[in-house]
Amino acid sequence: MNINFKHNIIKLAGIILAFVLAFQLCSCSLSEKIVSGNDAFDGRLSVHFLDVGQGDSIFIELPDGKTMLIDAGENYYGNGIISYINECGYEKVDYLAATHPHADHIGSMAYIIRHMDIGEVFMPKVSANTKTYENLLEAVSDKGLKIKSAKAGLTIAENDDYKITVAAPSVIDSENLNNSSAVIKLSYKNNSFLFTGDAEKEELSKIKTDISADVLKVGHHGSKTSTYSEFLDKVNPKYAVISVGKNNDYGHPHKNTLKLLSNYGITVFRTDKDKTVVFASDGDEISVNSGKTSIKQER
Repeated sequence: MNINFKHNIIKLAGIILAFVLAFQLCSCSLSEKIVSGNDAFDGRLSVHFLDVGQGDSIFIELPDGKTMLIDAGENYYGNGIISYINECGYEKVDYLAATHPHADHIGSMAYIIRHMDIGEVFMPKVSANTKTYENLLEAVSDKGLKIKSAKAGLTIAENDDYKITVAAPSVIDSENLNNSSAVIKLSYKNNSFLFTGDAEKEELSKIKTDISADVLKVGHHGSKTSTYSEFLDKVNPKYAVISVGKNNDYGHPHKNTLKLLSNYGITVFRTDKDKTVVFASDGDEISVNSGKTSIKQER
C-alpha cells in the first residue's frame, strides 16, 4: 500500500474518532447543564433568598426556564451572586428588578449588569444622588438597556401558569426612598410570594390590589416601621423571610416585628441565622430548604 495513502487513511480515521468523541462530550455537557438547572425545566418554581448580610437579594427560577433577580446587596457581593446563579445552571437574568436605590439593595447591580446577560431592567421612577446609583445607570446605558418604570399596576412577566406584577409604589416619596420601594407579587398557580423591598407602613397602606401570599419577604429587614397587623391580615402568609445581617447596627429585626409574626403563627426564616433560604413550589405545595451557603463578599 502506498505510504502516503496509508498515512491519509490513518489521519482521516483520527479525525472521525475525534469528532465522535467531541460530539459525545458535548452531548454529556448539555445533559449535565439541563440537570444542573435545578427546577427550571420541570415546571417548578424556586425562590432563593440569598444571604447577603444586611441587604436584600432574591434569585428566582421561573417554571419556564427564565430567571429573575430582585436586588443585589452591597457592592462587594456581585461576583458571589453571579457564581451562585451560574451554579444553578444559568448565564442570563431575564428580569432584573431594583426595589429602590439604596446601596444595600443595588450595590452590586452595576457589576452584575456588566458581567451577565440581562433581559429587562425594572426600577421605580425615583433617583438618588449617590455614586452607587450613578454606577448602576452607567452600566445600564453601556449595555444598551432601558429601565422600565416599576409602578403599581405593571405586569413584569406572565404566562399560563405564573404572573409577576408590581403592587406599589402608586406614589413616589422622594423624601423617603423606602416608601418608593417596588413591591412585587409573584403568583404561580395556587402559590404566591410577596417581595416588599424596604416599603414601610405609609406605602404599604396605600396598596389596593390583592397582596395575599404564602411567603412574605418582610419589609426593611424586619424594622418595626414595615410590619403591622392590618398588613399581615391582608397578606396572611404561612412563611416569612427576613433578610438581615448578623449583629447589624440597626437592631434588625425589631423585637416587636418578631413578636407580631409569632402571634400570627407565621414560620420565620432569617438569613443571619438560616443563611440562604430556598423555597420550591409545584404550584400547589411549597417546600423550604435553609442553611444554604452565604454569598461571598468579594469582587
